[in-house]
Amino acid sequence: MSKRQVSFIYGLPLLCLASALVIQSGVLRLEAWGDAAYTAAGMALTLLVFATVFVALHHAEAIAQRVGEPFGTLVLTLAVTAIEVSIIVSMMLHGANNPTLARASVFSTVMIVCCGVVGVCLTVGGWRHKAQDIRRQGTSAFLAVLIALSVLTLVLPNYTLTSVPGSFAAAQLAFVSVLSIFLYGSFLFAQTVGQKDDFMEVLEPETHRIDHAESGTRPLLHGVFLLASLMGIVLLTEQVAAGVEEGLHHFGIVEADAIVGALIALVVLMPEAVSAIKASMANELQRGLNIALGSACATIGLTIPAVAMASLVTGRELTLGLTTGDTVLLLLALMISIVSFGTGRTTALTGLTHLVVFLAFVLVTVMP
Repeated sequence: MSKRQVSFIYGLPLLCLASALVIQSGVLRLEAWGDAAYTAAGMALTLLVFATVFVALHHAEAIAQRVGEPFGTLVLTLAVTAIEVSIIVSMMLHGANNPTLARASVFSTVMIVCCGVVGVCLTVGGWRHKAQDIRRQGTSAFLAVLIALSVLTLVLPNYTLTSVPGSFAAAQLAFVSVLSIFLYGSFLFAQTVGQKDDFMEVLEPETHRIDHAESGTRPLLHGVFLLASLMGIVLLTEQVAAGVEEGLHHFGIVEADAIVGALIALVVLMPEAVSAIKASMANELQRGLNIALGSACATIGLTIPAVAMASLVTGRELTLGLTTGDTVLLLLALMISIVSFGTGRTTALTGLTHLVVFLAFVLVTVMP
């Protein structure tokens, strides 16, 4: 690795974090620059966030190589989930109440993962390797947890009677949050200890060559810069998302929360999406699915309890129940996933089916 690449990988997280802290402190007020300068600064910050996301991916993968599977996959999954939780909670507590932002972000995460990321993985993997084998036990466990968490948190609120449609009463919200944490914690135990073999590759991949000069001997250093990257991404994405939300309201777009939620989900899922697609192209589809589906399970299992706690402590309203159209899309995505992984073998056609549903999700998000 050249000195320029090393400087980029270790310098960009510090630049991102420093920029975020300066803006958060109020020393630099972008809105006071005028419309043109404010727009240009927003675009520059967006590019900085996207670049830092890929640098964070590099540090997470270096740690993952060091600790091995399945713990390596969990490093990236939990890191990305921490980003999303921090962004949603900070935007919930900032300014006017935004009761549907958490719902939009979590729903977008599930759809982007189950239809977008999984669709690309299956399509490119099937195109390159014709057909790929997976462990049905592992994917079935993922889907069982994902279905239970999705329906309990995003569909059930529309059918309770204690509170207004779409919302849980305080006791219900606390109880469902505890169930979510318990179920996700049980799943993590099964994945890492109890049923570890169910989540390993069907065929052992070629041994990956680890650059010990970069990753093997300095995992702590990678951890520090991963943390700096995540903190910078969280703080800057909050600013970018807030600017996008204001711009959408300015142009009279009613369902701005859906677009902002999808933007948050897209940014924070990018490291996992890239990692999952690379694994699928390397004929490590099970690892790719572990990354992708694991992020969806972690998003619901950890994000919902976090925003629920913020709602209960601050007294701010939280709306989790999906609209009728979004409910149909969610159930369609889950049903297709069950069918796709039911045989233990996937092809490019399977992936294209997922991508078609993803395009429908994009259309409904932009044109509800």
